[in-house]
Amino acid sequence: MPAGWIAAVARGGARLPGAELPWPGGLAGGLLLAAATGAVVGLGVRFGRRRGICAAVAVVLLIAVLRPPQLIRTVTGWPPPDWSYVQCAVGQGDAGVLTAGPGTAVVVDAGPEPGPVDDCLRALGVSRIPLLLLTHFHADHVGGVPGVLRGRSVGVIETTVLQEPPAQAAAVHRAAARAGVPVVPAVPGERRRTGPLEWQVLWPSATAPPPEGPNDASVALLVRTSGLTLLLLGDLEPPSQEALLREHPELGPVDVLKVAHHGSAHQDPGLQGRIRPRLAIVPVGAGNRYGHPAPGTIAQLRAHGAAVLRTDEDGSVAVSGSGTRMRAFPAGRRPEARGHTGRDPSVCPQP
Repeated sequence: MPAGWIAAVARGGARLPGAELPWPGGLAGGLLLAAATGAVVGLGVRFGRRRGICAAVAVVLLIAVLRPPQLIRTVTGWPPPDWSYVQCAVGQGDAGVLTAGPGTAVVVDAGPEPGPVDDCLRALGVSRIPLLLLTHFHADHVGGVPGVLRGRSVGVIETTVLQEPPAQAAAVHRAAARAGVPVVPAVPGERRRTGPLEWQVLWPSATAPPPEGPNDASVALLVRTSGLTLLLLGDLEPPSQEALLREHPELGPVDVLKVAHHGSAHQDPGLQGRIRPRLAIVPVGAGNRYGHPAPGTIAQLRAHGAAVLRTDEDGSVAVSGSGTRMRAFPAGRRPEARGHTGRDPSVCPQP
């Protein structure tokens, strides 16, 4: 069998959903691989003549690998069919998804690794991404870019203008070049629309001094979709949050806040008091070494009337509905506890 044909099959298989699985290295990985191989061979010997059983096992394995979104939704009840925004649980990182139509979404950040964001997008049935926006180049926001690009049609990648850290920025450009996706800078103040989505770049500013570091260079978005208003702050630190508020005095209450910098203690209370979100979502990894989210930040958000969900405890969070009918669906909770209605002030309080 020609080696080139084998390589082509391997490359094609690597692009399939679920093709990459975490596997330990060293002696432990070798022993685990030997055990798995032995189990498969043993099953083949035992059931080789029972075609029905073999076919059933093959179907189960195929479903386990491909995980069809409609089947997963039927079995788990998540995501809701009318979701507008999903904060993906990607560990200590950030990845948000805004629906732009059937199978289509705008993705904001990609998390630290390819696997989790790929899994989240697959669960949502997203195959077309007109825009992947990277708020800044820290690894916990861009490390998963290959997972977003994997097997999907991506129109353009938009980034902050500050190309720091350089190694991470270069990795994004290489991944984009391999996929044939153009990379362009976000334009301060730009307004764009696709499907039901309309968004405005609130930060960086065209007039403020250049940001001092990647966090303060984060692209911040004000998004309107399906009767909801969302504010996505990247990792903005208090000085830039304060400056954003000064530059946009028209900014008012929002339905959903993607809390800046994984809920760190560095937040501007003035901004939180102005926007008074009904729902605050904290993308954060379980047991992270930074102490995120800070208890004071959670208390401050609740004091301003927000219900708070966090991906380390609640899993991926889907938001649907609008106005008084806004609902939050945490994937990590049992089904009967997922549908939090905007009529329940303990979950999504009214403005």
